[in-house]
Amino acid sequence: MIIGIPRSRLADEHRVALPPRVVAELTARGHAVHVEVRAGLGAGFTDDQYEQAGARVAHSAEEIWGRADLVVKVGKPQPAEYPFIREGQILASVLNLAAAERELIDLLRERRCLAIDFVTIQEDDGNLPVLRPLSQIAGRMVPQIAARYLQTDHGGLGILLGGAPAVPPAEVVVIGAGTVGRNAVRACIGAGARVTLLDSDFARITELDWTFPGQVTTFLATEATLRKALSYADVVVGAVLIPGARTPHLVTREMVGLLREKSLVIDISVDQGGCFATSRPTRLSDPTYVVDGVTHFCVPNLPSLVARSASYALGGAILPYLTAITEKGTAAALAADRALARGVAVMDGNVTQPGLAEAYGCTCVPLDSLSAGGTR
Repeated sequence: MIIGIPRSRLADEHRVALPPRVVAELTARGHAVHVEVRAGLGAGFTDDQYEQAGARVAHSAEEIWGRADLVVKVGKPQPAEYPFIREGQILASVLNLAAAERELIDLLRERRCLAIDFVTIQEDDGNLPVLRPLSQIAGRMVPQIAARYLQTDHGGLGILLGGAPAVPPAEVVVIGAGTVGRNAVRACIGAGARVTLLDSDFARITELDWTFPGQVTTFLATEATLRKALSYADVVVGAVLIPGARTPHLVTREMVGLLREKSLVIDISVDQGGCFATSRPTRLSDPTYVVDGVTHFCVPNLPSLVARSASYALGGAILPYLTAITEKGTAAALAADRALARGVAVMDGNVTQPGLAEAYGCTCVPLDSLSAGGTR
């Protein structure tokens, strides 16, 4: 099986799916890896490093897509790449298909591709082993983003995130106690901010309260508690995830009006549609916009700001799944690993995830009824 790594065509995406050290693991097992020229430069990896790892450097995206049986990317294919997608090809990536263009879904179905969404690879206990390290990075970046956009020169409130003697710190409200939320709470407490956490899961709230005794204020997420928290927040972090489905707009346009002027919204859920009604995707080179006086930072690929670290994290997380697919074959790999099987979004022309089917108004065909029967 030939593994192809194309260079990202998404604006301001600097990560690469597989760093050289992971490529070396695959080539040592006898697998052919083709990497598009300059694919890793944004993360600091040269073509020479890939060649030393045993990869073959190709000079165009068309060559990569044309040769590869398995294409591994950081994000979903861009329109310029659509013509290169081949019949029956395997695509493994952070696809976020529930918030993708309908044209891409239709194309993957029409060409009977096997689309594996790293976001929805899920273990029996609910753990998301590939998304988790990226979410950890995104959560831990919250204080540095918040500190920057609270500054006066960035149009902020002019508040020091961690405060100073006789000067109170910023009030940070985190919505969602998943991996992003927990890491944001940890990082913001470490930076000296006052933190409020809201979630609908009492067990998660209890865990965070126990982990950070006396350091975080917790609420069960209801409209009333959201309104209360928004009324005093300097920074609000959206960290809500429903694997394989669009994120609901928990904060309405009217509720955004409860925030004071020059406060900051960081919607990390924007890659799944966002949990603020006023959220829309931005890019790293132009990351913010203002609605009703409130600054919105809504970059879907936030970990790309630390592209090298994020590439190492992603490559290490997906290596076991790529190894299983390349050594066992797709059907056997899916049958042997329910977590990997849950990552399949499209197969044999069918949508196999209920959340994705609901988002696009099409029929969901369970994976175990297709050719890889018994994988769930």
